Amino acid sequence: MVVDTFKQGQGNPTAILCSGGLDSAVLMANELHSDLSSCQEDPFLQPIYVNSGFSWESTEQECIGQLLNMAPFIGKIRPIVNLSFPVADTYPKSHWALSGMPPSYNTGDEEVYLVGRNVMLLAKVSAYCAVNNIGRILIGPLAGNPFPDASPEFLTAMENTLSMGLAHRIHISAPFGERTKVEVIKLGHSLGVPFEFTLSCMNPAHSAVPAEHCGKCSKCRERLQAFDAAHLTDPARYTFRPDDVWAGT
Repeated sequence: MVVDTFKQGQGNPTAILCSGGLDSAVLMANELHSDLSSCQEDPFLQPIYVNSGFSWESTEQECIGQLLNMAPFIGKIRPIVNLSFPVADTYPKSHWALSGMPPSYNTGDEEVYLVGRNVMLLAKVSAYCAVNNIGRILIGPLAGNPFPDASPEFLTAMENTLSMGLAHRIHISAPFGERTKVEVIKLGHSLGVPFEFTLSCMNPAHSAVPAEHCGKCSKCRERLQAFDAAHLTDPARYTFRPDDVWAGT
């Protein structure tokens, strides 16, 4: 039997997968903006970070600490929860996400596919939610995401399976599933998201504050091109910033 204990809008929290990246930052800001329960003394939004042992994660976590202490987030959300789901025993040691040698600037999305990523994230976070009486999880895939574990069909199947297996009703929501990166950046700009404290890089400079994007990986390309298409300047720091973001390095 699935226990449906969560009633949205009555003080119970929503969990959000928080990577410190641009998309999840805008997703948090949008949720705060759209839900009146953000005015409660006990904030309703619970950010969760899952550490898997990837090479960029220590820098990502530093960025999250900075980001959540900035407007529009400070005082409006719960303290970050850090969970672990290591993949070093699953991925080969030579995998680029573990070795710190990410695919280059002009490689396609298929080159950065992390096998089982959302399966692992949702399983871990859903167990946390069941224990802590949270019934809704926000996740941030965008329109055009090609990966099998980001499709609406997958998310619905996971929602049903996890609810059954945990005996706790879980609703998985992907509010940006029909938005492009350009649209998300424009939305974040309108909501006052401090983009300079977000990280969208697979090989950042580890000692910089705020973090420096490498400017040479495909995640940096995606970010730079989206800002350009939105007619906005990315305020984040870059160790290297291409003169022509569409031509590459």
